[in-house]
Amino acid sequence: MAGGGTKAVVAAMIANAVIAVAKFAAAAITGSSAMLSEGIHSVADTGNQALLLFGNRRSHKPADSRHPFGYGQELYFWSLIVAMILFGLGGGFSMYEGFKHLGRPEVPRDPIWIYSILGVAFVVEGMALRVALGELGGRDRGWSLWKRLRVCKDPRVFVPVAEDLAALVGVVVAFLCVFLARALDLPMLDGTASIVIGVILACVAVFLGYETRALLVGETISEELEETIRQIVADDDTVLELVRMMGIHLGPEEILLNLGVKFEPGAGVESVAQAVERVERSIRAADPRVTRVFIEPEIAADEGGLEVPF
Repeated sequence: MAGGGTKAVVAAMIANAVIAVAKFAAAAITGSSAMLSEGIHSVADTGNQALLLFGNRRSHKPADSRHPFGYGQELYFWSLIVAMILFGLGGGFSMYEGFKHLGRPEVPRDPIWIYSILGVAFVVEGMALRVALGELGGRDRGWSLWKRLRVCKDPRVFVPVAEDLAALVGVVVAFLCVFLARALDLPMLDGTASIVIGVILACVAVFLGYETRALLVGETISEELEETIRQIVADDDTVLELVRMMGIHLGPEEILLNLGVKFEPGAGVESVAQAVERVERSIRAADPRVTRVFIEPEIAADEGGLEVPF
């Protein structure tokens, strides 16, 4: 997944950088507020992808004495910064430009430039989105796109998907508003497009901020993984019951799991140790993201009513 997630980020960054230059050129030639907002949008997205790559590199630093569980959550921190930049730079500037243009509305000139560049942008953004969607899990389970985004815990995947979707919607909004501004002689529609694009970016930023905040403070594992772990523990002959389970994401590919397991009465030290090893091995085989497993064993009460902690 690491390589795949990085692939999605790189594809989005290249697409946004190329498109940003073209959009700014079109804005300068035509005077379109919508195109200027789209250019700002693409610049913000390009910077965001660069921050994600930086965060990805930082997250792979090895564990040390100050950070015994590693630096996996660095990626979540930089993803939160991405959401803030998208909201402030992307959404805020676009809305500001739109309201400014409403005060002095002007019908965009030379629309062929706008239509051509928006057409190219739509194709390039669509290709980048296709790469990102290919890394987004859950499609084989018939999940909706919304659920796939919510379930994904890798910002290198769900951030490019959300930004590329917003970019495609922004391109459509810009095209429609510029076309209608000229067809109906309503220059205010050009400024309106900037405001709408800004609102779209703000909404995406809020979503990304919500998701990354939850991961940064330690989001629990999915219900599907919980059920898998319960089944693995229950299938071991030495285990009586699973008393407690706590699992959190330390990074896209790192899960910390703590289990409280009660073993059958009379289970000896050796049999318990073997069972613990079997359970850990089975859990890691079921989901390689579970890199750290801590099992706290206890022996069930014997006939005398004594419950022996291990």
